[in-house]
Amino acid sequence: MRRLYLFDTTLRDGEQSLGITLNVREKLEIAKQLATLGVDILEAGFPASSPGDFESVKIIGREVKGITVCGLTRCVKKDIDLCAEALKEAEDPRIHTGIAVSPIHMEKKLRLKPEQVIQKAEEAVRHAKKYLNDVEFYAEDAFRSDYDFLAKIFERVIAAGATVVNIPDTVGYATPWEFGELVSYIKTNVPNIDRVKISVHCHNDLGMATANTLAGVMAGADQVEGTINGIGERAGNTALEEVIMAMYTQKNRYGIDLAVNPREIAATSRLVSSITGVPVPSHKAIVGTNAFMHASGIHQDGILKEKQTYEIIDPEIIGVPRNQIVLSARSGRHALKHRLEELGYKPEDSQMNTLYEEFLLLADKKQEIYDEDLHVLMGTGIPEQNGIKVKNISVATSGKQSATAAVTLEIQGTEITDAAIGNGPVDAVFKAIDRITGKEVRLEDYSIKSVSRGKEALGNATVKIFADGNYYVGKGVSTDVIDASAHAYADAISKLN
Repeated sequence: MRRLYLFDTTLRDGEQSLGITLNVREKLEIAKQLATLGVDILEAGFPASSPGDFESVKIIGREVKGITVCGLTRCVKKDIDLCAEALKEAEDPRIHTGIAVSPIHMEKKLRLKPEQVIQKAEEAVRHAKKYLNDVEFYAEDAFRSDYDFLAKIFERVIAAGATVVNIPDTVGYATPWEFGELVSYIKTNVPNIDRVKISVHCHNDLGMATANTLAGVMAGADQVEGTINGIGERAGNTALEEVIMAMYTQKNRYGIDLAVNPREIAATSRLVSSITGVPVPSHKAIVGTNAFMHASGIHQDGILKEKQTYEIIDPEIIGVPRNQIVLSARSGRHALKHRLEELGYKPEDSQMNTLYEEFLLLADKKQEIYDEDLHVLMGTGIPEQNGIKVKNISVATSGKQSATAAVTLEIQGTEITDAAIGNGPVDAVFKAIDRITGKEVRLEDYSIKSVSRGKEALGNATVKIFADGNYYVGKGVSTDVIDASAHAYADAISKLN
């Protein structure tokens, strides 16, 4: 079977589209889970874009083993120098450099003639090769380029030392048959193409990113690039979980071998959604909550007779247990640990006492504990306030709009209480937190939804704020929506420098 390499760009292409800045701890947590999932290459960031990105790439390269760690650059020597510096401690580093190649980009954005673009591409690859052997070259907006020119620039960068050439559909303009034809054209018309791997990088502007990626694979691509949950610029990137399961369910048709553990898909999707604050739509393929639900009577009848009538994927394959065990305050440590292990967690014996105590506190508020509650218990939805803890909230309302909130925060071990009046209880709480922290922030987005079931369902609040020229996302979970909102707001503020 042919080996296909998975290149994950959740932390680069995915993060830059969010309008937020993930901190190093958050990026490292995602990176480690991606390594557990089994992706081959992890694009950790764009080191030249900011000191924070440089530090993230450096730490991920040092801490995450058994995987190729990659940094993005433009065809600029300073970019490449910084990328090489950030990757110094990586076990298996790669520099990903490139330039735009479509007529509109060369003329309007770069203001360079085609031969100048080729020259810059060659120089960049040669410069990167001074540092590393593994150099990938991306031809931005390749699908809208002149194909003869694209073949020519690929031939030249391969001669300069590139080990991977990347064919991006940067603006999501392709259709599957056209994109497959482009990959076939490159394989046929680049004389030295057998010396490198061909990669495909598709965007979802017309809803065909995954289909285009699969067409590229069928045409001979060796590597696919995408993100978890399909997050990315505009309408997003190819969703890697969709590519993985398309290959898994039709192994004989594709003849592809993947070094990936599909049972980690659900856990990886949850983690990325939790940390980025980007919810997964319920109807999302593979990882949406409705992906394995059957509401139609005809479908239910078929499923009861034979699962494969309407279910092409066993949910357990992606880490979603089929059996639903409901726990309560009467459930013991063994039952809790057993269910956590079924959900893909591996709690150490030393952790179980603390976990069980937290479980009982939650069970006191809810009669029944569902899987969604256990995910929260294991930290996928509970933020770590860096020096800011919400200790107490008291809210009084008068009339339909006015509310007064008294909030107590613990900041670096010191408790501080203040109060504020707002347009409703949540607004009053946020204003009280502003007064205590002294931070000037602008609330950009706020949402709350249920993350479990039952009358006492946990509410998951997400807050997006703007401060110091950056966006920050905070999350909070509680059976009380005002308490969840306060934790989310404090979490976001805690991420400010």
